[in-house]
Amino acid sequence: MDKIKIPRILKDQIIERLDDSNKIIIIYGPRQVGKTTLSKDIIGHLGLKTLSINADQQKYIDVLSSRDFNKMNSLVSGYDLIFIDEAQRIPDIGLNLKILSDELPNLKIIVTGSSSFDLANKVSEPLTGRTWSYTLYPISFCELKKTLNEFELNNQLEERLIFGSYPEVVTTINQKQRQDLLEEISRAYLYKDVLDLSHIKHPNKIKDLLKLLAFQIGSEVSISELSNSLDLNHETVSSYIDLLEKSFVIFRISGFSRNLRKEASKMDKIFFWDLGMRNAVIDNFKSLKDRDDIGRLWENFLFVERSKYLSYNRIYASKYFWRVHTGAEIDYVEERDGKLCGYEFKYKKNKIHAPQTWKETYKESSFDVITSKNYLDFIAG
Repeated sequence: MDKIKIPRILKDQIIERLDDSNKIIIIYGPRQVGKTTLSKDIIGHLGLKTLSINADQQKYIDVLSSRDFNKMNSLVSGYDLIFIDEAQRIPDIGLNLKILSDELPNLKIIVTGSSSFDLANKVSEPLTGRTWSYTLYPISFCELKKTLNEFELNNQLEERLIFGSYPEVVTTINQKQRQDLLEEISRAYLYKDVLDLSHIKHPNKIKDLLKLLAFQIGSEVSISELSNSLDLNHETVSSYIDLLEKSFVIFRISGFSRNLRKEASKMDKIFFWDLGMRNAVIDNFKSLKDRDDIGRLWENFLFVERSKYLSYNRIYASKYFWRVHTGAEIDYVEERDGKLCGYEFKYKKNKIHAPQTWKETYKESSFDVITSKNYLDFIAG
């Protein structure tokens, strides 16, 4: 793909919020996913006098953690909008933003954070009712759809399954450069927030854990087995997984259970937010024809892209997988507006029917198979 600018869906949504509300805008998302670029695009569109603050600089940290309105007012005086990048690095940022918001209600504020755990903890209580929160993900197919036609989107599919969807990766043509970018992102950023968030006793174990999880996408994950493999206790492994999730590296999907005792499992499935990162962790960028994990890649891809689509369109749905002890299973179950929809994910076309147990138990539910031939409506609308 030529070096083009891919429109981000959140841009118009956030501009609309800033036009009709004075609430603080919070943009969460992984590192290198384009939060700063998105914010600058929004700022450029608004044309307001803006103070951009780098939260790494001590002079800003001192003022914005001071709880002193006079100090903060001297910093922001004369500006219509302030932008704080990676705001979780500023102590007591939530309380200080509350002071600014209360004292200067017409001041527009945009903050970003690459750790949902750290920033959310710092702003949730002080800023209750004062924020609009958004999560920016790696490039989605519903964003690519604004630039590419159906043929071009289908032509992108294998690349996205192998190299993922980080903005710079998507707009880079050369395969070796893509691999280098992913190696750099994984080395410089993938573990940074996790290590910054907590005093990790075994930093190397985080990498070992991610590798084990990377090989298990699409399968139910046993914390006990991971604990034994890593020689760590159950609580430590669980806390590491929790930190990886809150740093936008992985996410969990639970089993759906409502009517049957034999239904579902106590174990979750764990997926990666970006397949390029997953493949970097296991050092496998082979083409699809040379891989034995296409089914797992396909399942991860569809979970991620469907999640992006729902999030960006503000569609609220619960997401699960479904399995009974007899072996019957469905890859993905979505519960929305009181309706259950079951989906089986198969890369190649397969004639598959809903399990009999599912049909008998959930008579009003729907069932579809999502393949490489019909996936675009499912993930891009």
